[in-house]
Amino acid sequence: MMIAFLGPHASFTQLAASQIFPHHELIPQSSILDCFVAVQNGTAEKAVVPLENSIEGTVSMTLDYLYDFENIFIETEAIMPISHQLMIHPENKDFTKVISHPQALAQTFHFRFDHYKNIATQDYSSTSAAAKLIAENPHEKWAAIANSYAAKLYGLKIIHQNIQDFEQNHTKFIVISKNKKSLRLEFPKTSEKTSLLITLPEDHAGGLHQVLSVFAWRKMNLSKIESRTMKKSLGNYFFFINVASEWHPVLSENALEELRLFGADVKFIGHYNEYMLED
Repeated sequence: MMIAFLGPHASFTQLAASQIFPHHELIPQSSILDCFVAVQNGTAEKAVVPLENSIEGTVSMTLDYLYDFENIFIETEAIMPISHQLMIHPENKDFTKVISHPQALAQTFHFRFDHYKNIATQDYSSTSAAAKLIAENPHEKWAAIANSYAAKLYGLKIIHQNIQDFEQNHTKFIVISKNKKSLRLEFPKTSEKTSLLITLPEDHAGGLHQVLSVFAWRKMNLSKIESRTMKKSLGNYFFFINVASEWHPVLSENALEELRLFGADVKFIGHYNEYMLED
């Protein structure tokens, strides 16, 4: 089975994917969009992409593509501890710029402010891509923020370890596919949830309250609700909602039907378990 993941090799997503799918071929993709496209066109049966970080919040691109792509579902969610290392090419002794994924730069802001306040930063497509760039350009005095595996793979020297601003730094990764069935993993299960994308028929007073009341009177606990712009005009949003409970064939289906009755567009994107991966 072919599994796409946000690459290149040695990305945090690959580390998660290799735990989830230890016996399958992993195919690196250059962007989250490419992961979704690979599943849609059949290049890969499934893909692993980041969804949320405990420090920086939701990965907005992943949420947007869950909305944009039809018939792609979440099979499971896996949480992995994240630790960042600052690394340089072994031929260099110092650096004038730090390159990494925007999330990694944000998750290490206070460390960089305290130690390298005047050093410029540059966003890059992934932490491992930044490490690869440093390895391929020894003449440039650059540093990368990535994981220890990336440093080893690309032959870089770690000069600071565990530079994330908060010790409890975790990222949620999701497995996406065209399959509505939940994927079971041999890891500790932390929760069970249903994910929905809901668009209101029009902007009116009490519209969101209407949506929430559908779940409230049924005593269905919402563990997450987040709005995202639909990119059409200001004030147009869809809502990403997680219902934290087992899927009830009558109660849950009736809730979705009630939402549709008052004109809401409801997109079911999966009922699945959440697991905790190893560090």
